[in-house]
Amino acid sequence: MLTQKILGATASAKEQFVAVTFSASPYVAAYPWSASGFGVKFANPAIFPTGSGRSVSFSPSGDAIAVAHSISPFVTAYPWSASGFGVKFADPATLPISTCNGISFSPLGDAIAVGHVGSPYVAAYPWSASGFGTKFANPATLPTGTGYGISFSPSGDAIAVALSASPYVTAYPWSASGFGTKFADPATLPPTIGNGVAFSPSGNAIAVAHFGSPYVTAYPWSASGFGTKFANPATLPPSTGYGVTFTEI
Repeated sequence: MLTQKILGATASAKEQFVAVTFSASPYVAAYPWSASGFGVKFANPAIFPTGSGRSVSFSPSGDAIAVAHSISPFVTAYPWSASGFGVKFADPATLPISTCNGISFSPLGDAIAVGHVGSPYVAAYPWSASGFGTKFANPATLPTGTGYGISFSPSGDAIAVALSASPYVTAYPWSASGFGTKFADPATLPPTIGNGVAFSPSGNAIAVAHFGSPYVTAYPWSASGFGTKFANPATLPPSTGYGVTFTEI
């Protein structure tokens, strides 16, 4: 997964960076980014993630970077600056129980969540300049299978997880207290395993990338949750959907 974050370094110029995770040590790499493309790779973190990097995310303010990976502690985070990786944050006191696949900071940067293998399939923590806080309570209704992609809504009032088991996508209200009561499942489910999930920038739609035709499924989104499924694209993706994202210009 490729992730880009723009940092407001000065009023007149912004610095851009791009990070990528991969299956071999050091499991994460980051580069300056400009109109010319990739700059010279930043030095590796002093303490690497411990296993195959599955996902990476910068905090909204750009002062932290977190990696979801395959070996305990399953999630690793660092301060981030124009100099690159800082000294690794302490691991969460309560670790995710297994391989983390997806990772996301909340829009305000006050929470971080991961989708992972093994029940409860999702874990979320308060986030601050000190790093991970005390794990939020699990949702009252757990996801039904392995958590893959995970996303907060742009307003930070909902969180959605793409899953390995039906209904293949699950969403909850989100607040400073953590997970709320699970939203009703979509009336028309994705057909099989959900790999990626994303909200639109305005927060009025949600899309899931998945195994099985049509490979991408999208719904209106509101404070009530999922709306009636949008029509499939006239030209479908040709195969399994893994990642999905929206943009606006």
